[in-house]
Amino acid sequence: MSRSAGEGREVFRITGARTSLSEDVRGRQRRYVISMLVRTLCVLLAVVLWNVQRYVAFGALAGAVLLPYFAVVIANAGRERAPGLPSTFDVPPTTPLMLGPGGQGGGGAAGPAAERD
Repeated sequence: MSRSAGEGREVFRITGARTSLSEDVRGRQRRYVISMLVRTLCVLLAVVLWNVQRYVAFGALAGAVLLPYFAVVIANAGRERAPGLPSTFDVPPTTPLMLGPGGQGGGGAAGPAAERD
């Protein structure tokens, strides 16, 4: 397509589109599984370090207890809006929204009919 053939038309890029629902669900599942693997590691670390470093074991155990809550919150986070998509309701201020007397936009702007009076 030549450059002159596309002038005057707005071009939308597909990179600004949302990800598909299946990709979104797969990403959520992946984040949740990774969080649960970290939780499992925290539990194993707490068991291994229980008689060696009790404070580190308590910290790992606290992480294992609190991590499921945050994992569920992160996994259930809604789909984010795609940045930079054009708004459906974006109307430039220069667009006349209704016709006034004499066919002029803006509900009463002085036009040729108003000048004759």
